[in-house]
Amino acid sequence: MYCHVPTTGFQFIRYIVVQTDKFHTTVIKQHPIFKYLYIDDFSVTPKYFQLANSIIKSIADGKLQQDDIMPSINEVSSVFDISRDTAEKAYKYLKGIGILGSVPGKGYFIKHTNIGRQIKILLLFNKLSEHKKIIYDSFAAKLGEQASIDFYIYNSDFALFRRLLSQNLDAYTHVVILPHFRESWEHVDEVVNLIPKEKLILLDKKLKGVTGTYGAVFENFQNDIYSVLEQAKDRLQKYQTIKIIFPDHSYYPEEIHKGFLQFCQNYAFHYKVVRDIEKENIEKGDVYINIRESDLVTLIEKIISLDLVIGKDVGIISYNETPLKKVILNGLTTISTDFKFMGDTAAQLILDNSSAQVEVPFYLTIRQSL
Repeated sequence: MYCHVPTTGFQFIRYIVVQTDKFHTTVIKQHPIFKYLYIDDFSVTPKYFQLANSIIKSIADGKLQQDDIMPSINEVSSVFDISRDTAEKAYKYLKGIGILGSVPGKGYFIKHTNIGRQIKILLLFNKLSEHKKIIYDSFAAKLGEQASIDFYIYNSDFALFRRLLSQNLDAYTHVVILPHFRESWEHVDEVVNLIPKEKLILLDKKLKGVTGTYGAVFENFQNDIYSVLEQAKDRLQKYQTIKIIFPDHSYYPEEIHKGFLQFCQNYAFHYKVVRDIEKENIEKGDVYINIRESDLVTLIEKIISLDLVIGKDVGIISYNETPLKKVILNGLTTISTDFKFMGDTAAQLILDNSSAQVEVPFYLTIRQSL
């Protein structure tokens, strides 16, 4: 069996414990390189990429030298309790970028240690949804092989968020945060302000109380919803009441609510804020602005059960464009930020070593549901 002896961070030295008989136990130390390698089971980052990144970091830290012999794929698989395919994928990735070499029948070795400036990113998302996957995919694709990413989901939980940031930030060149929380934001700025500002990039929204010069790629939530509702004003006038589904105790920015109220009051629209769609009485002449994806399903089911026609009797505007919304019910009208732009721009800030703050475009896409 294996036992793990913690050292620092997520690193540990590995041993094999062999029971030779009921009276004697032999401890066999593993390949010395294992004390520099690590895999974090709580990270969303694929395990093969974590393994590859730990090898790259060990080279950058001077712990692995040119011509050092690597442990076998089978040994890596056994020690880390991962599949052989995962271990082999890590080695093949490193061989593909020229870091590892191999000799048939003898295994892998460090081919060169000239890895240049290694960009190492701690990436924190509150959750992983379809549109946030677009952000991640564009971010990772833009950086390519120039960076390694440790990716974590903190489930909009401030305590978990704070714990993830308590890791050794010295190991990262950049900390990229998409900050949304279920509970109070009271102490978020205090935690984020502990991050060196030259490393910090905020995604999706800026945080009040965060000081200094740092990068950001953000939405202007209040102005965004106001401007797109202005663009849709003529279509909205065929409905009697505009309703926004804005649940209590959610992580959605209050600025969305404020922008909605500002528009309705300025243009004299009758409006309502719906806190619980399950309890909502849907009537002909209503048009709904939906934010949460789970509420969208409930909303559509309730409209259909009443034999009302979406886009004629009842309107729907859905937050956040996704490919599926182009085809649901012949097309759902969406209001959405450009998620690909957000991911691309955040990556470019890192590549340019920039602390610029960039506002993301916001679009109205009118379809049959309005």
